[in-house]
Amino acid sequence: MLTAGVMLTLAMGLMAGCGGEKKEAAKKDKVNVGIVQLVEHAALDAANKGFVDGLAAKGYKEGENIAYDRQNAQADQSNLQNIGQRFINNKVDLICAIATPAAQTVANMTPDIPIVGTAITDYKTAKLVKDNAKPGTNVTGTTDMNPISAQFDLMQQLVPNAKTFGVIYCSSEVNSQLQVDIFKACAKEKGIEVKEATVSTVNDIQQSARSLVGKVDAIYVPTDNILASAMPTLSIVTEEAKLPVVTGWEDPNGVATIAIDYYQLGVQTGEMAADILSGKSKPADMAIQTQKDFAVIVNEGVAKKIGLTIPEAILKKAGK
Repeated sequence: MLTAGVMLTLAMGLMAGCGGEKKEAAKKDKVNVGIVQLVEHAALDAANKGFVDGLAAKGYKEGENIAYDRQNAQADQSNLQNIGQRFINNKVDLICAIATPAAQTVANMTPDIPIVGTAITDYKTAKLVKDNAKPGTNVTGTTDMNPISAQFDLMQQLVPNAKTFGVIYCSSEVNSQLQVDIFKACAKEKGIEVKEATVSTVNDIQQSARSLVGKVDAIYVPTDNILASAMPTLSIVTEEAKLPVVTGWEDPNGVATIAIDYYQLGVQTGEMAADILSGKSKPADMAIQTQKDFAVIVNEGVAKKIGLTIPEAILKKAGK
């Protein structure tokens, strides 16, 4: 009996000790978050800023109870690998991956550290989650899927007599291919032909764009990281050819879009990260979130350069 009593006391002590450790972990003074951004361009920069602001709004303020390790891979796969290993070695509490290739790389490197993504088109297609409604992995986040059907309609309104649309994108970005497939399905339904031009690096952009000149009436650019990082390079060709360009995001080189707000998308992602860090939620159970409101954006300066008259119906909807 005495032995049993001692064993019971020891067991209770161990249980209390375990509970104490959990309690102490919940009271961690400062959390460490790694941010890996694929490449520098306005949309991803905005998502990055929004992420930090979203966490701050939830009480995680830099310099007080959260520290960030900000890294930019400059669109280089070896850099992504090195950054992922850096985060793992430093045992960060959470990783924010900005853009699909960044998320794919870190997700393949760690099944344990929580990962929140943003500026990612489709998590399931990218093999980051089992299901967008219930990820079932250590990855969750927000999608930047733009309203492609509405973008197609916008292009038809801009160029009502168009018979052929062009698309230009990076062939290695699965997010871009998915958007192009949806765009082509819209075109088939409306009886419009689509011509594709692909790039591998920014150095291919002008040549690929020139391959479309004289063959298409307007060009759609999906939310593609390579193109987004070098849109002025594309506009050199399209403005000279007087070709309207509709982008999947707001860009000063495009003539119009129905746009994702990447800053707000980042804020949503930061709020999701806060719920994970506080223990309220786990990535495996958090549905991928999307943006519900899109703004019609018109660039009348670009329209003037290419001699395009923006229909009044579009101008009325545009936020100027």
